[in-house]
Amino acid sequence: MIITDKQGFTLLELLVALALLVIIAAALYGSYFTVIRGRDSATTGMESLRESAATLAQLRREIASALYRSGDKRLSFVVEDRDQFGKPASNLIFSTLGMTRPGEAPSSDLREVRYGIREKEGKLLLARGEKELFFDLEPQQYPQMEEIESFLVECEDSGKWVRSWDTALNGKLPDAVRITLIVKDGDGTLPYRAFIRPRIRQ
Repeated sequence: MIITDKQGFTLLELLVALALLVIIAAALYGSYFTVIRGRDSATTGMESLRESAATLAQLRREIASALYRSGDKRLSFVVEDRDQFGKPASNLIFSTLGMTRPGEAPSSDLREVRYGIREKEGKLLLARGEKELFFDLEPQQYPQMEEIESFLVECEDSGKWVRSWDTALNGKLPDAVRITLIVKDGDGTLPYRAFIRPRIRQ
């Protein structure tokens, strides 16, 4: 006769093993989502940095090529001091040199460019519009930056910084332009700045 010694786990051992499994799974689950949140936060931060850098680079090129000639009413440089929800929200309208459109349609290298803050679904965005001075009737507008806290444009005149400018009144381009973009950075905000001197003087 063969006698076998059958042994198994007790209920207590099974409960302890199950408890350990739950603890390990919870730790792994929490770590996984912490890593995912960190990755998403870093991606958002990098996208905000990329948008801000691209916007300021474009403003540098356009303002450096701003064009104004006394007596020519088609050419202007205007900064309007505005606020949105208590935050700086400048309007910037100016004439600049740009690339002509490809193709056979009539085209000019003179542009009127507009930047301004717009509200959409409770959030602020920076919109950009552009039109050719001779051939377009209305500027084509599109969002330049999807989320922004504030957009401040300041102009230098003989060492003094002002928040409003109009070539119809000032009779000239500003000596320099200072742009400040403030964007969200996690729970706080982060400023990006550019200092630009218009190069074309007439």
